[in-house]
Amino acid sequence: MEEEKNTVSETMTISPALAQRIKDELGQNVYLCYQCVKCSGGCPLVNYFDWQPNQVMRALQFGQEDITLQSKTPWLCASCQTCTTRCPQGLDIAAIMAFLTREALKRGFKPEVSDVDTLNQAFQREVRLWGRAYELGLMAEMKLRTGRLTEDMDLGVKLLGKNKLPFLPSPARPPKHPAPAPVTAEMVAYYPGCSLHSTAEEYNTSSKAVCEALGLKLYEPPGWVCCGSTPIHRAYPKDALRLPMENLRLVEQSGLNEVVMPCAACFNHTRMALHEVQHNPQRKAEVEGAMGYSYQDRVRVSALCEALFRRVGPQKVTSLVTHPIKGLRVVCYYGCLLSRPPQVTGADHHENPTEMDALMTALGVEVNDWSYKTSCCGATHSLTRPDIVRELSGNLIAHAREAGADALVVACPLCHTNLDGRQFQMKLKEPMPVFYFTQLMALALGLPEKAAALNKNLVDPRPLLQSKGILEK
Repeated sequence: MEEEKNTVSETMTISPALAQRIKDELGQNVYLCYQCVKCSGGCPLVNYFDWQPNQVMRALQFGQEDITLQSKTPWLCASCQTCTTRCPQGLDIAAIMAFLTREALKRGFKPEVSDVDTLNQAFQREVRLWGRAYELGLMAEMKLRTGRLTEDMDLGVKLLGKNKLPFLPSPARPPKHPAPAPVTAEMVAYYPGCSLHSTAEEYNTSSKAVCEALGLKLYEPPGWVCCGSTPIHRAYPKDALRLPMENLRLVEQSGLNEVVMPCAACFNHTRMALHEVQHNPQRKAEVEGAMGYSYQDRVRVSALCEALFRRVGPQKVTSLVTHPIKGLRVVCYYGCLLSRPPQVTGADHHENPTEMDALMTALGVEVNDWSYKTSCCGATHSLTRPDIVRELSGNLIAHAREAGADALVVACPLCHTNLDGRQFQMKLKEPMPVFYFTQLMALALGLPEKAAALNKNLVDPRPLLQSKGILEK
């Protein structure tokens, strides 16, 4: 009884040191968290964590560094921005999770999920060496450093068979003084991102063909570099700011006032960097010093899907359709990063975006509604925890079937790789084709079949299209 009384009367010492570090570096006050549990309730990876996100936040408030710095949770965070978007106190919980991984390493703790740290280092090294991601080299380094030499070898063989993994890197360095672009009213800068030059080649091909058919002229700035992707944005904040801003510098110096980005991740990371420059004078000064250029903030950063919706519009698209796509039922999947968080992306309806739905409807496609438009496919863990990716992506395919869809339509190369490329690993009875939205647009606009590059999809969509009379047999 005495022992019980002593235990009850013990007091907990609250240390604000780590919370203060977060306030100093991120401007986030963790004491605003009142445990509404929305972060944990909406997190797609919560079942894989050892501590739920709201529990990590409470531990930060109590100064329990053994939990916050030695937990798997920050390392497994997918940076999908769901928690950040839904926090009623406006806390950037995804940024706090990333901070905790960096702080753990700084304090000498071993990473709780070592493969994530390995990927962060390897990705940063590839970009430092080549300026862009070299996917084959990245995969090879991950296998050698983790010792899992045969994991995902089946996927790699399929990608090589489709000629979607260049054997050699494509080095790039942004020029200090780029040549002016031949500016016209119809011209925008085009930032394809690293994946569209490799694993998402069909997205690049169809995007260029569709934009030309719709009268939107694209200018790809020479020397563009990787946006940093998720690994660098989580682990190397200075590079995460500098890399996207270097690309915006190139666009601004070329004389163009808008850049369109097919890749949702590139769009999101660039908008994140731009948002920070616009709202943090100190960080703006730092990156301008690193670039040797004073950014004038003249460039609009747009996702390709949104840009086509805004600049061309569904009505004009319909007027240009020569081969309406009838009888095909799809659901549109936007993924995590096209709309979240809305204060960064500028999305009007971040939980229920509709631009892609409208463009598909304009083609004659039957678009079914569903509740998983912005759910996470686990993309950031494709090279670290493919088991998570297979489960999350498999669930999305199952939900698409429940919604009555024949196929999925996407606007992100990372989502496409997981949803299209990994279906054979999921042992599905019947694979579901996954289209880039530009592939269906190319077909409806009457462009040659090679403009849609359907032969590049790992789940061949041509039998489905032939059965619907959309393609000739």
